[in-house]
Amino acid sequence: MTDTTDDNTTALRQAMTSNMVKAGMITSERVEAAFLTVARHRFAPEATPENAYEVESAVPTKKDQHGITVSSVSAPRIQAMMLEQADLKPGQNVAEVGSGGFNAALMAELVGDSGVVTTIDIDADVTVRARKLLDENGYGRVKVHTVDAEGGIPGTGALDRLIVTAGAWDIPPAWTAQLSDGGRLVVPLRMRGLSRSVAFDRDGDRLVSQSAQMCGFVTMQGAGAHQERLLLLRGKEIALRFDEGWPEDPDALNGVFDTERAEGWSGVTVAMSEPFTGLQMWLATTLDGFCLMSVDGDLDTGLVAPQNKSACLSLLYGSSLAYMTIRRDGDRAEFGAHGYGPDAEKVAQALVEEIRVWDRDHRRSEPVIYAYPATTPEAELPAGRVITKRHRRVVISWPPEDQANQSTTDTKEK
Repeated sequence: MTDTTDDNTTALRQAMTSNMVKAGMITSERVEAAFLTVARHRFAPEATPENAYEVESAVPTKKDQHGITVSSVSAPRIQAMMLEQADLKPGQNVAEVGSGGFNAALMAELVGDSGVVTTIDIDADVTVRARKLLDENGYGRVKVHTVDAEGGIPGTGALDRLIVTAGAWDIPPAWTAQLSDGGRLVVPLRMRGLSRSVAFDRDGDRLVSQSAQMCGFVTMQGAGAHQERLLLLRGKEIALRFDEGWPEDPDALNGVFDTERAEGWSGVTVAMSEPFTGLQMWLATTLDGFCLMSVDGDLDTGLVAPQNKSACLSLLYGSSLAYMTIRRDGDRAEFGAHGYGPDAEKVAQALVEEIRVWDRDHRRSEPVIYAYPATTPEAELPAGRVITKRHRRVVISWPPEDQANQSTTDTKEK
């Protein structure tokens, strides 16, 4: 439904959409038209219109007792990205996991009056809010259900598209079962701590990625919830984050940062504005001891200098570890590693070497991501890093020139 009541909000909506088109966030005329049509501020009354139309800003709609956001209207950039990945068509039967109202309205514009849109959420407060806003803004045809997504989407039949707007660690069998063969699932999937919005097409009982984009979402609640584990060092100043697995002897890292630091530099550089998401995925794929390191901003003594203090790519090797760092030279930055522990130099050089491999063999490529049923034997999986979850065996597989690398396997802790 077009908003014609307020020239200011219409201008804000047009400017937001134009900016996303210019930045390449919106690439199709149909997604552009949907964003020009749906009045986002009406689905985000918690924010000012100016904030509602900021391209990079999500609007929190509910927080828990600790003040942590548990539901939000995602940033326009993220919604545009996922809708482009989903490639919705007129007349399709589509569904959304995680309700906010605005995204469902965009989906309704894309599938048209002949299509069907269903949105679900585990939280009744969220679905009541979504139902109210959808009805008030002319999208009463969108179906809204309060249900845990782990068991699927009720009353829909075979789905052409399923978009998940909550961070998922696994892919429940019900989601694949409800997709038509060739149907598409777009899901923010966490793999070894890294989240990517993956557009999967169904191919029988497996899913095959068509694209994967960096993203961030509030985490899934209910039966599909999965918490990462933290290994705290130097009190609580530094934490190693593990999504799957856990060090065999976590106590071996006690005092690791009291040792002398070793440095290694790769010679690999990027422009300061250049993304390097492929490097992140490569290191998560190839390093057996891969984890993420975070530094508490309130407790930071400046001892470590990670490339990203919230989630730095790191390598654990027995009682030693290394993390990725950078040094700047003008408008470019060189990747390197800082190592600590008895094998500080060795572990730092191991991390540096894989950065060089990425630069040499994979800088211009992205992996294909597969999701197979968890019961699939190893011999039936493609080459790549295998991450075994409760429902799925996810395989991160790089282009043919690197398939000489022997497949390795992670196993979820029981």
